[in-house]
Amino acid sequence: MKRDFHSRLKYATSTLGAAMAGLMICAGSAQAQQSSLPSTTLSAGIHLIQVEVARNQETRSQGLMGRKSMAQGAGMLFLFDESAAHCMWMKNTLIPLSVAFLDERGQILNIADMQPLDETTHCATRPARYALEMNQGWFKKRGIAAGASIQGLERLSPAAR
Repeated sequence: MKRDFHSRLKYATSTLGAAMAGLMICAGSAQAQQSSLPSTTLSAGIHLIQVEVARNQETRSQGLMGRKSMAQGAGMLFLFDESAAHCMWMKNTLIPLSVAFLDERGQILNIADMQPLDETTHCATRPARYALEMNQGWFKKRGIAAGASIQGLERLSPAAR
């Protein structure tokens, strides 16, 4: 009977360990998938911004969904196929963000603060080619407002636009 108990305990422990390992692999894959986007460095005056670039419908739809944090000075740049009054929302997005809508030259058209898990749409006030999401308050803390320019967009390949 003791042997039977120990056999079951060993089986349960190994099964639990395998399940935990499987979950860790899945979590690792999700993290790797989130960070597998191409990245580049942009700047807003003296402020450097390390951005992941969402270039197509699939990556733009995923955006920053499911992430629990984002490093300071990091962001996500959304490249749209054409200039339009694009809108953003926070479905399944867990961190508060500020989004700056940019025209083709990189000039900020407007900035909106967005709350986690809120499906309210926040739209560009004029046709935008890009949207840049940063941790909420990033632009304000640095005195960056509508009319300022984001540099480095010209390095992105024309195929990505």
